[in-house]
This record gives sequence, structure tokens and C-alpha cells, in this order.
Amino acid sequence: MPIPSLDAVDLKILALLQVDGRISINDLAAKVGLSPSPCLRRVRILEKSGVIARYVAVLDQRAAGLPVSVFISVKLEKQKEDLLDKFAKTIARWPEVLECYLMTGPRDYWLRVVVPDLAAYERFLKTKLTRLEGIASIESSFALEQVKYTNVLPVAEPT
Repeated sequence: MPIPSLDAVDLKILALLQVDGRISINDLAAKVGLSPSPCLRRVRILEKSGVIARYVAVLDQRAAGLPVSVFISVKLEKQKEDLLDKFAKTIARWPEVLECYLMTGPRDYWLRVVVPDLAAYERFLKTKLTRLEGIASIESSFALEQVKYTNVLPVAEPT
């Protein structure tokens, strides 16, 4: 389904659902100024078109026992399409990797990895990342403090 053009009401719906994905349709409709049926219809269109990709529970990283965040930049030996694809497909299977981006500039990939402790990161590095073919260099940086984290896109201010 093609992505719909989003009006102000759609943007309000998206903003509110990002803050509380379990909000009832009645409450959502009241906050955006619609009756429940048209509000639900809009939500379904946003879901079917892929604007709303999925609903999830957002966990506290520390409370879940994964307090260590590591940011890793990876440079490949060559930027050949098959090597890029192989790297991306392999990384996608590893649960420790929460984010992976193909980058411009001096590094090819940027990863965010979460682990319970330094020993777990060492195991990840030695048994997974360094065993991938075609890697020229790996640089790791450890987060000392999380200053800001959000998964809420700035589509509109919730009312």
C-alpha cells in the first residue's frame, strides 16, 4: 500500500501513539478531535501503509541487565557489493547489535551493541565481529552516560 500523505490529524495520531502505543482508540480519538471509527480507520491506514511499522514495549537497558553500550566503527578492506551485503546480513542476525548503519566518510559501518559487561563484549568481539571476513579495522567506544535516548520521531507535538 502506498504511503499516504499525512495531514495534521495523522501527525497527532502518530505523535500520541509513539508516546503510548497502548492508548485506547476512544482516548486517542478524543485527543485528536475525531470520533472512534474514523480515528481507527486512520490508524489502520497508517499500519497497512507501513508508516506504523509495529508496536513494541520499550525496555530500560540497565533494568534488563544490559548496562554496557558500545559504539563500534568498522572499516572493510574493500567496498564491494557482495562484501557489504554479507556483512549486513551477518550483523542483522546478532541480537547484541541494536543498530547498524552503512556510513559515508572514513568508516564503512557504525554499530551500537549492548552487553551485560566487558567480558561479554570481549566474547562478542572475539567470537563474532573479528571472525568476519573482509574487515580492515574495528574501533570501539564505550558510552559512559546516556544523556538522551528516544525512539520518538518529531512528527508533531502530542496534545
